[in-house]
Amino acid sequence: MIDATNGGAHVTIDGIGTAATATAAIRSLRRRGRHVQVGLMLGDAATAPLPWGRVIAWEITVFGSHGMSARDYPAMLAMLEDGSLDPRRLVRSVTDLDGAIGALLDMDSPQRSAGGIVVARP
Repeated sequence: MIDATNGGAHVTIDGIGTAATATAAIRSLRRRGRHVQVGLMLGDAATAPLPWGRVIAWEITVFGSHGMSARDYPAMLAMLEDGSLDPRRLVRSVTDLDGAIGALLDMDSPQRSAGGIVVARP
């Protein structure tokens, strides 16, 4: 990932919450990068080791984020309804299930312009 991002990502976000995804995210950062842990680290992952040597030597900042408070949902839903928040801007491509395998394989070779979410639908 360091090569694919020309020196490492500036920011990583782990929304899954496993030791493997958190570690991979931190290892893909550039020096002085920032990692945001959104996915809850539950069960065995609650005490999962992270590459702290890399965090310290590369001056990486690790943030924890619980997400959005339920009291803020109505305002967010209103923004979706009035169009001021458009989650479609995050979607890079949509494929059917037959194309999902190819989309997953493409993720093994990330490119600079390949940001965004790939959505598979039946």
